[in-house]
Amino acid sequence: MIAKHPPMGWNSWDCYGAAVTEDIVRQNADYMAAHLRQYGWEYVVVDIQWYQPTAINHQYEPFSALTMDEYGRLLPAVNRFPSAANGAGFKPLADYVHALGLKFGIHIMRGMPRMAAHQHLPIKDSQHFCHEAANPNSICAWNPDMYGLYCKTEAARDYYRSIFRLYAEWGVDFIKCDDIAREYPHCQREIEVISEACRASGRDMVLSLSPGPAPLEQAEHLKRYANMWRITDDFWDDWRLLKAMFERAEKWCIHAAPGHWPDADMLPLGALRQCDDPNGWTKFTPAEQRTMMTLWSMMRSPLMIGGEMTKNDDFTNSLLTNAAVLSIGKESFCGHPLWTTAEESVWVAPRRDGQGVYVALFNLSDEARTVNVSATQYEGGEEATALWSGEALCAKDGLSALLPAHDAIVYLVK
Repeated sequence: MIAKHPPMGWNSWDCYGAAVTEDIVRQNADYMAAHLRQYGWEYVVVDIQWYQPTAINHQYEPFSALTMDEYGRLLPAVNRFPSAANGAGFKPLADYVHALGLKFGIHIMRGMPRMAAHQHLPIKDSQHFCHEAANPNSICAWNPDMYGLYCKTEAARDYYRSIFRLYAEWGVDFIKCDDIAREYPHCQREIEVISEACRASGRDMVLSLSPGPAPLEQAEHLKRYANMWRITDDFWDDWRLLKAMFERAEKWCIHAAPGHWPDADMLPLGALRQCDDPNGWTKFTPAEQRTMMTLWSMMRSPLMIGGEMTKNDDFTNSLLTNAAVLSIGKESFCGHPLWTTAEESVWVAPRRDGQGVYVALFNLSDEARTVNVSATQYEGGEEATALWSGEALCAKDGLSALLPAHDAIVYLVK
């Protein structure tokens, strides 16, 4: 099964925007392999515009010249990814990541480059041409590189098959497809065609759809055609966005299951926005970072690190190497809130093996607060372990914690 558990990895967007380079990807892959792989972190994902030679930050350069082959398929910009020279594409970089025991992923935009349509390029292994598939009325509102496709046509299906065959040849394990998850209903058929091309590529690839919020009423369609889908727009290190995630998590948590995972987006931890400020750091407090990691784990969201990992401090690594917390996504099922108010939230998630229940207490208020839950409300045992600290305590009568503002605690109760 593809994505039996919520995928865990790193994505280059939060720290480098559209401007990540091969050296940076390699150094982060090295770091993950040396320090984080043993805890389940495995995907190394190159985000948007790897085919754009002049990208320098999180901003897009409209109508720039993109790197592509004679069939309208985007290729890595060689000035940023030198190993892609001579038509090698991402295969050398993917091979490097695989040799570390990790998996390799890339970002794509739905559709095809406008340049491919304007030049009437042929589609690989097809009798059709790119302009036959391109829909010039389907354009991303925030990045004009691409045209969407007329997905009822054979030309569109052939084009998507051609790019996914290329990604399979490169050794890609993860595809983040953008400008699509929230674009119902006009992108519904495009999701299906992309999914079919991905599955027919000859290689198992996780298919992730962005950006959100994906429409809740399309949950069953998303579960059928994707492994992950974003439930929010870009998530950044802002407490208001984190607090708002509790409502989204409550609505989507029932749809998390092996093979398909509602995605609360990347974890803006550690060194962020490195193109703008090499000293840039997350604006989340330590308490807010614990809350984020706890909520993502309890709702079983995919976990994608957003920071430059080689600059991780001890606290950041303490979040990313806590095996007990990270195991919640693999070992639990049916995580859900008992209640959420403006001031607090309590979540529970039973273990799959029947050996206890995870219970998380969140202080959503702006001052210290005691959060309580009785044992009858989560049907737990008498022994509890606080997973962030490892402290053991008696839970016969329930759980109670005095939490600083915006902080969380999570227990395994047996």
